[in-house]
Amino acid sequence: MRLSVPSVVVSLLAPLLGTALILGDGCDKGGGTKGAPAATEASADADIGEVIATVNGMQIGSKEFEQAAARKTPASGDSLSLEEKKDVLNSLVEDKLLYAEAVRKGVDKDPKVQKVMVNTLVREDVFNQIKNSDFSDEVLQAYYDAHKDEFIVPEKVQIKRILIKTGPDRTDEQAKDQATKIKAQVEKTPDDFKDLASKFSEDPYKHRGGDVGFVSKEGKPGLDQAVVDKAFSLEVSKVSDVFKTDDGYNVILVAAKREQLERTFQQMKGTVLRKAKNAKQDDAYKAYVEKLKTGAKIDVDDAKLGAIEVKSQRRPFAPGMGDGEEGGGEEGAGELMGAPDGAPDGAATPGLPGAAPGAAMGPHPVMPGAGGAGMPAGAHPMPMHPPAAPGGKPVAPVPGK
Repeated sequence: MRLSVPSVVVSLLAPLLGTALILGDGCDKGGGTKGAPAATEASADADIGEVIATVNGMQIGSKEFEQAAARKTPASGDSLSLEEKKDVLNSLVEDKLLYAEAVRKGVDKDPKVQKVMVNTLVREDVFNQIKNSDFSDEVLQAYYDAHKDEFIVPEKVQIKRILIKTGPDRTDEQAKDQATKIKAQVEKTPDDFKDLASKFSEDPYKHRGGDVGFVSKEGKPGLDQAVVDKAFSLEVSKVSDVFKTDDGYNVILVAAKREQLERTFQQMKGTVLRKAKNAKQDDAYKAYVEKLKTGAKIDVDDAKLGAIEVKSQRRPFAPGMGDGEEGGGEEGAGELMGAPDGAPDGAATPGLPGAAPGAAMGPHPVMPGAGGAGMPAGAHPMPMHPPAAPGGKPVAPVPGK
């Protein structure tokens, strides 16, 4: 019977399972720890300090004890009393017993726990071997020079859009006619664009008054490229003609433009370090895995693999879900910032290899709950109803709606 492991159990056992489970492969049914001798042998090889206790052959060293004791505040004075030290040691003993029981029950076979183990192994054996101090100014300058395009902020326009869709309930001619009347209303009173979009637009941005945000010429997910191309042909504050895309008929307005911005090495030094370190860690990760594959016996049943039906879990696009900018925010808002100059090793940006424990690790394995399922970081649920007009001003009616 496969043991179901709640997330809370994974998080509680993670510190132990991330290291100790690598040492043993289970327990016998009689309650003895088959992994204990392996753990003892590994502990002897590792620098654990003086052995101050053993639990079924698993050693507790003075270094492990000191780390745990450092988190306990003495009841009086500057040092822990003997009784307080015994309390700390008792907690470590309990941890070893829980570890042994977890292995006996097969918790180490759970994919979530194995992911914790993988993350711990990769972080310790790969990512933590690459230090900020490995990158001199000359190395960083060379990386910057070779990747200058990555440090250029492209020209962007702030697009506001009203979309009238075609479909079973509205003919092509009706949709075009309604979009044309809305365009006339916008040209008459441009300040009404937000209210008109909130009331009549049928794209995901209606809840932001039609504000798509700042977009480069490359476009953005969920936005028809024809809308982007049209926007870059317009001057600021100009309203487009009614034009058709696959979604329906569009009226857009360019609210603002930002020129291309080139950032110097000194301005981007922290980000250059982050990118250079990430690239080196990625190479190290690939080399590490390839070494493990060498000599490994890996058999794949292509027929069974092909027979498995996998449906996409990708959720439909909505504004705020990774689209980068919200309604004309400041340039760079939402960007990952590089580690500051002089930052200690391990202070990598979350979301990148080498990040602190618990942070997502880029393209590599991610701990359960890091990033997690659900709304991405920085995303906000859309309101159920469009925002009210400022000051209660009524939205001008559009004939034909």
